[in-house]
Amino acid sequence: MKPVFLFVLAILLQTASKQSPEGLQLLHSMQNALGGAKNIAAVQDYEETIRALAWNSNGGALGEVRKRTRWMRSPGVLRLDQIGPRGTYVLFFDGASSKGWEILPDLRSADAFKTTGAAIELAGGELEFAKGYFTGFELNLWLADQQRGWAVTSPRANVVRIAHDGNATDITVDPTTKMPVSSAGVSLSDPDHPVPGEMRYEEWKEVSGVRFPMRRVNYLSGRKRGEVTTGTIRVNAGLRPQDLAAKPADFAPDVQK
Repeated sequence: MKPVFLFVLAILLQTASKQSPEGLQLLHSMQNALGGAKNIAAVQDYEETIRALAWNSNGGALGEVRKRTRWMRSPGVLRLDQIGPRGTYVLFFDGASSKGWEILPDLRSADAFKTTGAAIELAGGELEFAKGYFTGFELNLWLADQQRGWAVTSPRANVVRIAHDGNATDITVDPTTKMPVSSAGVSLSDPDHPVPGEMRYEEWKEVSGVRFPMRRVNYLSGRKRGEVTTGTIRVNAGLRPQDLAAKPADFAPDVQK
């Protein structure tokens, strides 16, 4: 049995326990280190732009990726705009309806940064990716004890496991500062081929009373696949659901080049 499925099985078995004192204590310590649960909950909308260097599974350089993420707590919506070699796409997800649309990369074009030029309804693995991205968003995970039906446990020292809907994230915290060091789970970046994923955090910045990661390193199946540097963060800037749901007229991501 593959490790990724063993990990999911362990998640499902542990979810039945719902909460553990050790898990909640560790989560609360992490919340305080990040700025406090009150400040985290006060973030109603969030926008982030990043630049990343990407590698394939064999270690070959893929080039630079630019991404713009916009998220709203209520109503729960997510918009992703990304430009990258063979990875240029746009995605919108409405958490209330569990529906959305996406504009996929054109994998046949000579232009490695071109989309297909058509928006399609989210379905299958792509819909599961969007759901997982939205529910597993950091601002949701950091308030896991306030999410109905979520389990907060601690499988080992300095690790808080947050499980929900058959998914889980293991967050390792620094024993001294209580800040997150890494987060690990099952990556659905390729929905048809889920693999173990880990994000390691290296730099943080305080914005509106909350500390957000500014430099991250992404690993899939133990191999480095991306170095991520945050460019800008905007909190409670007045994002509007109708703007996030609007399809780009040129079918291109709305992100600065």
